[in-house]
Amino acid sequence: MLSKKIEEVLNKQIRIEAESSQVYLAMACWAEVQGFEGVAQFMFAHSDEERMHMLKLVKFVNERGGHAQISELAAPPTEFGSFKNMFETLFNHEVMVSQSINDLVHITLEQRDYATHNFLQWYVAEQIEEEALARNILDKINLIGDDKGGLYLFDNDVKQLVAAGTNAPQ
Repeated sequence: MLSKKIEEVLNKQIRIEAESSQVYLAMACWAEVQGFEGVAQFMFAHSDEERMHMLKLVKFVNERGGHAQISELAAPPTEFGSFKNMFETLFNHEVMVSQSINDLVHITLEQRDYATHNFLQWYVAEQIEEEALARNILDKINLIGDDKGGLYLFDNDVKQLVAAGTNAPQ
């Protein structure tokens, strides 16, 4: 059985995961309008992945005797100016999500809720991957700079990776 405190903080994380899905969706729309099909496909896939992270939390809360709350979401930005700005926004967002997960893990230890603590370890590992992925992409975008040809090749590489079912640019 979840304590009211744990239920409250898990519901906050449900909102954060839902907002993460919306952030990726907004980035997908922006990239698609800019003509970068590969980056758009990558972002659409990640939007779905973030929604699955949210649903995993929803199921956990409900199965543990709590009541998952679906709340209003903050609107994500819709303009990013450049790919570099977009991926910097993405990286900073993932760092914020990681901090939120870490705070949540800390609260489970304070509350001695070891079942929830154990459940959250998947999210801890996932955030390590998410941050590394965002950093890797941002590093590549920084190498490319404003070179249109480089961005075109990067987009094609990402499109090939999405088609192959791989999330991370190598």
